[in-house]
Amino acid sequence: MQIFLHDFCDTHLRTVIHPTAPVAPALLALAELRRVSGPDPLLAFILGNEIQARIGLAISPNHYRRGWHITSTCGVFGAAGGAGKLLGLDERQIAWALGTASTQSSGLCECLGTPAKSVGVGNAARNGPWSALLAEKGFDGPPEPLAGVRGFYNAMGETPDLAVVTDGLGESREIMATSYKPYPCGFVIHPVLDCVLDWRHDNPKADVTRVVVRGNPLLSDRTDRPDISTGRESQVSVQHAVAAALVAGKAGLDQFSDACVRDPKVLALRSKVEVLRDSAFSTIAASVEIATADGTTHTLSRPAARGSDVNPMSDSDLEAKLRSAAAGWDPRYDVGPLIDAIRALDKRADVSRLASLAVPRD
Repeated sequence: MQIFLHDFCDTHLRTVIHPTAPVAPALLALAELRRVSGPDPLLAFILGNEIQARIGLAISPNHYRRGWHITSTCGVFGAAGGAGKLLGLDERQIAWALGTASTQSSGLCECLGTPAKSVGVGNAARNGPWSALLAEKGFDGPPEPLAGVRGFYNAMGETPDLAVVTDGLGESREIMATSYKPYPCGFVIHPVLDCVLDWRHDNPKADVTRVVVRGNPLLSDRTDRPDISTGRESQVSVQHAVAAALVAGKAGLDQFSDACVRDPKVLALRSKVEVLRDSAFSTIAASVEIATADGTTHTLSRPAARGSDVNPMSDSDLEAKLRSAAAGWDPRYDVGPLIDAIRALDKRADVSRLASLAVPRD
């Protein structure tokens, strides 16, 4: 069985949490069980994002560096808190929900490049609302699930900066620091692709002999993978991303497929890509040197990747991305009603059928 999991998720840059994946499915599922109007899940979504981001900020960047997949480990708290808000839980019940969520917090970066990574994120989306539903029924938990002596922080071996959990709470919102992906691969690869694609557009016939990529150490830690064999692995390989972009002149879903991984031209170029670590670069910045057969070295740089919060994609860009992905999945599917429903979500009296709009109709 072939499994397609597109790495198109949004990213909270300071924590590297992909915020929508754990929270939105939880709330959409609850909206099918309980009649709620559009503003309710929107508020719950914002609060769920805030909860997981602030918990993540308290232990970043060490938590992710240790190998914990932070979208999964902190996402379960966002899903539980957002679901608790949608269910109308009181303060004590939400603490219970976070307690039940804390004992289900898991996910490893070792699984990146495999479908197992998405299982951890899916568990966060499932276990969060389950924790809230249990709390609603009186299923209690510890009073300090996060900072308790044997709570989440201490069990994970972290020394949290608890001030960031509450500093500016209600005044600023972490959801505003979210970036979006124009390319279906790890977000640290995106500034590299911006450089390579712009250059390839202007030099379509050039014969590339060597590529040197310089970026934040996280780029090397997560995507320095020259030897891959599957499309899923290619989503976290900067060597493959560079090679595929140079060969095809684009970086869409087809460029991160099994077929592209096996393409002899892409395979030959992957071996010519070198990755260098440089802590002077942010995670959304990179530079690329491309050497060509005529002896020229082309030096390129991108201070902020397209789609990042300081270089954002437009609403029309995001809509086009969804339309393209949907067409690749099922050409018969009309994504228009889903887009219209999302744009009018704050005015909907009942959102129970929103998720069903993502399913093609015969």
